[in-house]
Amino acid sequence: MTNPKTGEMLHLRGNALSKGEPVALPLTQSSMYHLPGAPDGHPTYGRVDNPTWVHLEHVLAHLENAPCLTFPSGMGAISAALFATVKAGSRILTPADGYYVTRLLADRFLSNLGVSVTKRPTTAFDHGGFEGFDVVFLESPSNPGLDMMDLPAIASAVRAAGGITIADNTTMTPLGQRPLDMGIDVVVASDTKAMGGHSDLLMGHVASRDEKIMERVEEWRRVSGAIPGPHEAWLLHRGLETLDVRFDRMCSSAQVLAERLADHLAVKAIRYPGLRGDPSHALAKAQTTRFGFLLSVTLDSEEKAESFINTCPLLRPATSFGGVHSSAERRARWGDDVDPGFVRLSVGCEPVEELWQAFEASLDAL
Repeated sequence: MTNPKTGEMLHLRGNALSKGEPVALPLTQSSMYHLPGAPDGHPTYGRVDNPTWVHLEHVLAHLENAPCLTFPSGMGAISAALFATVKAGSRILTPADGYYVTRLLADRFLSNLGVSVTKRPTTAFDHGGFEGFDVVFLESPSNPGLDMMDLPAIASAVRAAGGITIADNTTMTPLGQRPLDMGIDVVVASDTKAMGGHSDLLMGHVASRDEKIMERVEEWRRVSGAIPGPHEAWLLHRGLETLDVRFDRMCSSAQVLAERLADHLAVKAIRYPGLRGDPSHALAKAQTTRFGFLLSVTLDSEEKAESFINTCPLLRPATSFGGVHSSAERRARWGDDVDPGFVRLSVGCEPVEELWQAFEASLDAL
């Protein structure tokens, strides 16, 4: 696995400009286009295409090394990938401990349309094999537990069994992990998180090297109206221009913080794939280019967890993750099957020593 050429990404637009054109991507805010005569080959209507999306998708395709389509949220992307690949009678397999909204989509909507839904825990995802499953949805590392799956092995086994794989790569981004290069058929991601990076937009994308799947995904977007706003597309494009430096800072800081938190007396348990003793460490070394910016700590009680989150001046108590500001939340409040004192930490771009001093002071005061 190699990182995409992020330097080249920064000049994808610039190297195609004509004299006098703006270097920054223009924001096209229009629902209609001037369209005399036959419409073929031109933008037609705002639900179908938009020049701001088009260039954003060009940049995302460069990062994924695959055709890419954008959506108004991560769940919009996940919904598109699933509705484009299942039908009544299909059988799908999903992680029992992955992002809970994906499970809700499967349980409350797909199952009512005649789709059979099976769940397995991440650490035993391959137990029972994959025969009979039409779509296998994966998430690695899992959110919030940070357990990992053997993506190449599962991709190969599912393909041999006649199914397709869809992997949620939100937590790692294409800079940290490249599921398509490991044989996964479709990648989905919430670009709301680290890809945008500034906690000011909702976006998602679907990428695949399977032309027929992407045709179905595009048709779903066009017919359902699940389109991104041009302003959000413009913001995401701007965020992508700093993704490389942000991701590097966040992952490097997370490693330092995880090693120090592991030694703190207030921390009952810690998960971070970059720690040698972490259950995900071996798979992370094999499958990822970085160990990520997410970690978790388990404190003695709900009260101590809330106190740590709410008294640390360099932590924003908020859901979601991947922004320039470090954030944390107690995931049990959303119903995740975790200890009441379990805290998911998203490491941001603050100087790591300042972060550690703030973490340490809040933990020492518990």
